[in-house]
Amino acid sequence: MDLSFYTSPLSEEIRDEGRDEGRDEGRALGEARGQAKSLLMMLDLRGVVIPDEAREKINGCVDTELLDRWFTRAATATSAEEIFAGE
Repeated sequence: MDLSFYTSPLSEEIRDEGRDEGRDEGRALGEARGQAKSLLMMLDLRGVVIPDEAREKINGCVDTELLDRWFTRAATATSAEEIFAGE
């Protein structure tokens, strides 16, 4: 059986692309997790009650633009519902 493909330049290129994609996805996920943590921390510090369902929604979000909108709203929100209003 010929296994030379696995050491060929094309094979190396495919592996490199996969590693790059995985690294980019990992960075994006890490950024989203950091934003979610900051958002929850701000709400906690402001004394806003965050139901478990809302906490899960925030922690499960990977859309950094949406997290930015929620963070902006959280600066003045008095409830979790206000953060998600209009979504």
